[in-house]
Amino acid sequence: MAEKLKIISLGGLNEIGKNLTVYEYGGDIIVVDVGMGFPDNDMYGIDVVIPDFTYLLQNRDRIRAIFITHGHEDHIGAIPYLMRDLRCPIYATRMSAGLIKLKLEEHRLADKVKLITCEAGETVRAGKFAVEFIHINHSIADAVAFAIHTPLGVCVHTGDFKIDPTPIQGGMADLTRLGELGKEGVLALLADSTNVDRPGFTKSERSVGASFEALFRGCDQRIIITTFASNIDRIQQIINVAAKYGRKVAVTGRSMENAMRVSTELGYMHVPAGTVVDLAQIKTLPKNKVCIITTGSQGETMSALTRMAFNTHRQVEILPGDRVILSASAIPGNENAIGNVINELYRKDAEVVNERELPLHVSGHACQEELKIIHALVRPKYFIPVHGEQRHLKTHAKLARDMGMNPRNIVISDVGKVIEVTAKHIKLNGTVPSGKVFVDGYGVGDVGAVVLRDRQHLAQDGMIVVVVSMSGEDGQVVSGPDIITRGFVYVKESEALMEELRQVAVDALQRCEERHTRDWSAIKGEIKGSLSNYLYKKTKRNPMILPVIMEV
Repeated sequence: MAEKLKIISLGGLNEIGKNLTVYEYGGDIIVVDVGMGFPDNDMYGIDVVIPDFTYLLQNRDRIRAIFITHGHEDHIGAIPYLMRDLRCPIYATRMSAGLIKLKLEEHRLADKVKLITCEAGETVRAGKFAVEFIHINHSIADAVAFAIHTPLGVCVHTGDFKIDPTPIQGGMADLTRLGELGKEGVLALLADSTNVDRPGFTKSERSVGASFEALFRGCDQRIIITTFASNIDRIQQIINVAAKYGRKVAVTGRSMENAMRVSTELGYMHVPAGTVVDLAQIKTLPKNKVCIITTGSQGETMSALTRMAFNTHRQVEILPGDRVILSASAIPGNENAIGNVINELYRKDAEVVNERELPLHVSGHACQEELKIIHALVRPKYFIPVHGEQRHLKTHAKLARDMGMNPRNIVISDVGKVIEVTAKHIKLNGTVPSGKVFVDGYGVGDVGAVVLRDRQHLAQDGMIVVVVSMSGEDGQVVSGPDIITRGFVYVKESEALMEELRQVAVDALQRCEERHTRDWSAIKGEIKGSLSNYLYKKTKRNPMILPVIMEV
């Protein structure tokens, strides 16, 4: 019986982020990307979200290698968490490898992980797979697609991409090689769906340069620009125009500093001599000679721009007349945070310029016409839309059907589902362990659904603690009950309610005594139930109630 190719996504489907795709043939497994996601607003206290690695760790002896398409967080952010328990080589291009190395050093894993640098055009053998690196365009340097050669045929995995005929560096995407693969025959295409609902073509990164030129020309105030730290080409354009107009550039924000260091060391960024200065020096320069590049385009609480706006940055404060340029679009869900920062900038009398006034940002993802070009070049037998929410995946499937693809050859999958591919058919067949793992501080996976539910409950309704001291000999109440509240009501203004609650607790204890109840958990249950019912009738609120019995 012929072997089957299995394709399993452990992240990146029906969500934006935590991209991770598993390819499995015979006894061999390769992994493409190990990304993280950002927490939703109701995930209180969670720092990042990573995929559930259970399936990979169960099959660790079969994993031959990890391959990385590019260096964005949603494709490399979870690598340190996986590599704590896994030993296999990671293959990536130079820029991606530089950023991964920084992450591994932060987690003290650099010596334990074999990180191998590849160039576009190279092919790496990993068990029964041969993975070919193909140059594509994206909003970070050195992004690649993969042609994954298997005994059943070739799978083209695009990663995040766009077709940019005039990129800042690296040349246009290697459409020639994709066309050659299409002529030879492609078994399956897994393609980026992020911008599939946008008609036309994505604008070239170079188009943003003209907007910077217009904003720098004739400006006699300080210029502060925020953008994505990983967009090296954007930062390069800012540095070039600043140098042209005689401005010194200072950089603030840890991720921005790291990205610039890596890209400069690897030769992806070229800084004219004497242009970049230490942040401490800007106070000695005239306003029209200063340009500050900063993190904070998404309104992140601890980012440099947010700290500047709210006067908590140690070295920079926003001054009246500062020209603040937001060279990024809002990631869905961040609009309120960005709005708060913008309002604060206006309060400081800064001039705020965003993409509504000028084209200051272009996407790194392909729009409909570019996706059609890829489909036409690759001509896959089977198509699996990836990297998007349900609406993106469905729209991408429709685009493939409109181009003449057989609907039976298109599979919309979900996280954890197994896609089974043979020369004759493609189908969903079974599931593997999958889901979201929450990272909170140093804790990985110790905050589960129950803890999150408790945090949501506390955030919405607050908490009441009932403390009672009882005799261990005869179960008599020695002291209490005392009522302590947090996040429910301010005690001094609600003394009457507190006294009522205390009386409800006393009545509950009395009922337990009449029934000769000596079981502590039963007594706690009686107190909790009584208080909960009373509070809901009285206040229509449902706080968390914690009875505490101290045995004396």
